[in-house]
Amino acid sequence: MRYTLRQLEVFVAIAHEQNLTRAADRLAMSQSAASSALKDLENQFGLQLFDRMGKRLQLNEQGRLMRPKAEALLAQARDFEQSLLQHAEAGPLNVGATLSIGNYMAVGLMADYMKRYPQSAITLDVGNTRHIVDKVLNYDLDVGLIEGEINHPDLEIIPWREDELAVFCDRDNPLASNSTNLSDDDLRNAQWILREAGSGTRQAFDRAMHGLLPDLHIALELQHTEAIKRAVEAGLGIGCLSLITLADAFRRGSLIRLDVPARDFSRQLYIIVHKLKYRSAGINAWLELCQEQSDNHE
Repeated sequence: MRYTLRQLEVFVAIAHEQNLTRAADRLAMSQSAASSALKDLENQFGLQLFDRMGKRLQLNEQGRLMRPKAEALLAQARDFEQSLLQHAEAGPLNVGATLSIGNYMAVGLMADYMKRYPQSAITLDVGNTRHIVDKVLNYDLDVGLIEGEINHPDLEIIPWREDELAVFCDRDNPLASNSTNLSDDDLRNAQWILREAGSGTRQAFDRAMHGLLPDLHIALELQHTEAIKRAVEAGLGIGCLSLITLADAFRRGSLIRLDVPARDFSRQLYIIVHKLKYRSAGINAWLELCQEQSDNHE
């Protein structure tokens, strides 16, 4: 074989970091050793994988074509090593989830995964839809759980669970005494506290409010669901979040659900995986758990 796994590791690390020094640090190598590994790989096949721009190394077209194949080979090698070392069915797994899913659903899935595969490490990265999509596309995450609707040629997008947004206010809000059948005028007159642009929740809200958005008074845009709930409880306005994030507050009565029958707040949750990502035993085990949860939810 005319290449080594170490050379592929160096190539992938540099592709990710776009900097030789950071890539070497990531692999616990000296800079000279990492540089030699890359040069040996390129010289062995008579090609150049990066454009050199000062200290920055930018993947060229040849490098972009090779990276997914290198990522897949390394993932297979790690999976094989995991089986040899631990005789485990699933190895390390890096999961990403959007905020509502990450804070209210993914932890339970992680607990189930760790019970089934106690020797397998798992990490969770929580962010908005744009953040998770970018991480999956860059191979930083093995799988993502997202709320937003996307369309990307490099991603496999798997429908997962049905969800619903809910409009809500605090107990002292005048709308709370007449919480049914809110009209478009009620929505126009309210002060809104919403998630930021780029989040799946905001995307679903904007779709539900089609035709009315220019007339809405958006007082605050916040990145965290808990911050929005606290701001609404403080009487700063009304909000709209996933029902799964509000169930406890509705039961306690600290927040009041408002009925908006003229608007459709239903939405789909999705699982995303890079199409060229090697489906390790860990990824397959995670997808199976997600499907089980979806079946139980139904």
